Amino acid sequence: MKRYKIAVFVGSLRKDSFNKKIAENIIRLAPNNLEMEIVEIGQLPHYNEDLDTHNRVPAWTAFRNKVKTYDGVFLFTPEYNRSISGVLKNALDVGSRPYGKSIWNGKPAAVGSVSMSPLAASIANHTLRQSLVFLNMPVMQQPEIYIGSAQNLFDEEGVIDDSTETFLKQVVTDYANWVQKFN
Repeated sequence: MKRYKIAVFVGSLRKDSFNKKIAENIIRLAPNNLEMEIVEIGQLPHYNEDLDTHNRVPAWTAFRNKVKTYDGVFLFTPEYNRSISGVLKNALDVGSRPYGKSIWNGKPAAVGSVSMSPLAASIANHTLRQSLVFLNMPVMQQPEIYIGSAQNLFDEEGVIDDSTETFLKQVVTDYANWVQKFN
């Protein structure tokens, strides 16, 4: 059985981010044919096309080269002001440039949104999907991954509740099947 390398992006930089906790649980529950890891994006300088003409930003080059090695991506987004976080948008922008050399092209993706709100960052989820369509990334449609009231899903030791774990296991299993269709 072929193993697929999956880059996991977390759009929240907060140390105790619920998005990161859910991402870590997805990674823990992944089937054997997925090798998933969180790719840090907080250190990426803001994209500026003027600096991209002669590869003057080593962090961008390193990020692009690293992400090119992955077979797919799984993105987790909080909702900031009814949109995605700036750090996640910046990572998408850095990877999509220079024009015509996008590292995202054709990579199968999944989008999860996690929030303390019962609305589950649903607007950010759909906003992110719009960008992925433009980047030519086939996005898994079902199951939809909206996780609201995230502060209630973990016990005192940080262990996720059983029903959420069951849901996440189904999500990552379906994502593994999605990735196989495109690789």
